[in-house]
Amino acid sequence: QVQLAESGGGLVQAGGSLRLSCVASGSTFSITAMGWHRQAPGKQREFVAVATSGETTDYVGSVKGRFTISRDNAKNTVYLQMNSLKPEDTAVYYCFLNSRDQTYWGQGTQVTVSS
Repeated sequence: QVQLAESGGGLVQAGGSLRLSCVASGSTFSITAMGWHRQAPGKQREFVAVATSGETTDYVGSVKGRFTISRDNAKNTVYLQMNSLKPEDTAVYYCFLNSRDQTYWGQGTQVTVSS
């Protein structure tokens, strides 16, 4: 089993920055990727960013150039640096971890961007 603990959410004005962190614990020896999804009120959960164990990254188009995902493999941690935040980035952000067998999810952290 894997447990994920997110932190770093909060309230920020448009144009500001936040950094989300997600620490994985438990059976972390078969991680293939870690990343983030988000879910805005009244909308479906959507993919935001992923960092694979092959050191590749990918982003949803709406955050490219503003968000940066990174991993610290020694700490089993994934980060999401979010710059130039917009009100439409307001959502609950969920960390995920892909192993060979299944996908694990964190509890989510709220990000609110005021205009």
